Amino acid sequence: MCAVYVRADPILYESRTRSLRISGVLTTIRLENQFWDVLAEVAAKEGKTTNQMIATLHEELYALRGDSANFASFLRVCCLRYLSVVNGRREANPLHVEPPRVSLHLARPAVAPLQRAR
Repeated sequence: MCAVYVRADPILYESRTRSLRISGVLTTIRLENQFWDVLAEVAAKEGKTTNQMIATLHEELYALRGDSANFASFLRVCCLRYLSVVNGRREANPLHVEPPRVSLHLARPAVAPLQRAR
């Protein structure tokens, strides 16, 4: 059984650092190539670039938890959860986090509904 894992192409577990902009701040994230590949797949399914997907995950995590400590580990867990979904072992769409709803009670002018001419 271990041969399945030991014979993995070393390029898959080689780390790579990428620079990206999150909330207007340039940052770097270091992940193994296999995780970058999974994040690219997730992003493609969402119609986003990998950097856009990572920024979205960061924004939603921050909105939910107020903190994004150990963000690289969070991304690795997202990849594993995604792969579990693809293999049918987990809840649907674990990467989607509903952002908190903020109610802004803005005054709007009253507008009468349009009426059809008879």
